[in-house]
Amino acid sequence: GDVLSDDPWPAEVDMDMVEQALDVGFGPEEARTLGLVVTYKGRILGERYDPGVDIHTPLESWSMTKSLTGTLVGVLIQQGAYDLWDPAPIPEWQSPGDPRQEIRIGDIMRMSSGIRINAPADLDRDESTYFDHLYLYTATDDSYEYAATRPQQWPPNTIGRYRNTDPVLASYLVRLGAEGMGEDYHSFPQRALFDKIGIRDGLIQTDPQGNFLGQGLAFMPARDWARLANLYLQDGVWNGERILPEGYVEYASTVAPAWESDGRLVYGGAFFWVNGDGAGGLPTTMYSMRGAGGQSTIIFPSRDLAVVRLGKYTGAGVGGPALNEALAMLMEAIPPVGG
Repeated sequence: GDVLSDDPWPAEVDMDMVEQALDVGFGPEEARTLGLVVTYKGRILGERYDPGVDIHTPLESWSMTKSLTGTLVGVLIQQGAYDLWDPAPIPEWQSPGDPRQEIRIGDIMRMSSGIRINAPADLDRDESTYFDHLYLYTATDDSYEYAATRPQQWPPNTIGRYRNTDPVLASYLVRLGAEGMGEDYHSFPQRALFDKIGIRDGLIQTDPQGNFLGQGLAFMPARDWARLANLYLQDGVWNGERILPEGYVEYASTVAPAWESDGRLVYGGAFFWVNGDGAGGLPTTMYSMRGAGGQSTIIFPSRDLAVVRLGKYTGAGVGGPALNEALAMLMEAIPPVGG
């Protein structure tokens, strides 16, 4: 179950090129990379760390946290608290005639709820005011209530927009679901997910009301993100136990319809990014958790490969291209599964 083993590597992997890719991917000092881990078939191929960092150092992840929140919703679905295509049972939406009752849990996690806020990724964003998208990190007393009281802009599942309201609402569903099953909310991520897959150093920060800020304030070591990636590579099963429901990994890694109709084949389900347009010459089956500052957990099902890169926000301009160069090298170093 753990990602460590002493067996020699099979001959198909070009380990010299893997080592080279790790050096290139870590980048020069300006990349400000803190941790880089590559796993193949569930085991660590290689890793690099900044001098001040080790395998237990929790590092900033920013919006990679969204995919962690999406995973926690998946855990609750597997445990029977929800169905993916249930209308989202947000208490603030339950007045008769509220159009938000049509928003399904699966729409929220595709960034396709149609809920309106002012966000930096919006094409028609209003630059004259502070972004609601950021306000959800910095100024809300109760981030769940704030997200749940935003108005509807479009019908659900029609327009995909990258807005923090959706992962905050999914985080709210984690709280409602855990408490609805009589679980302690604050230990739920550790007990229901982290303990199952060997994550010991994970931390999710909260707002003043104790609500996990599941849109972007988790801190975990690079290896723990690799564990999460390998849960997806193993179709949601770990040590023989099904942790995510059947079909959930496919949902996460498939282009969301509301984004596809917009001509942007970049977003999937459970708050994962997808590579539907084959960007960077990388496989279209690749999908990833991404966060500001170049935080990346990239999953290659076609190679049973996961790559995690964490670093300081200010290094992204150099760190991003360095990582892309390393990924191209890894595609050469590691053959596709079954051939």
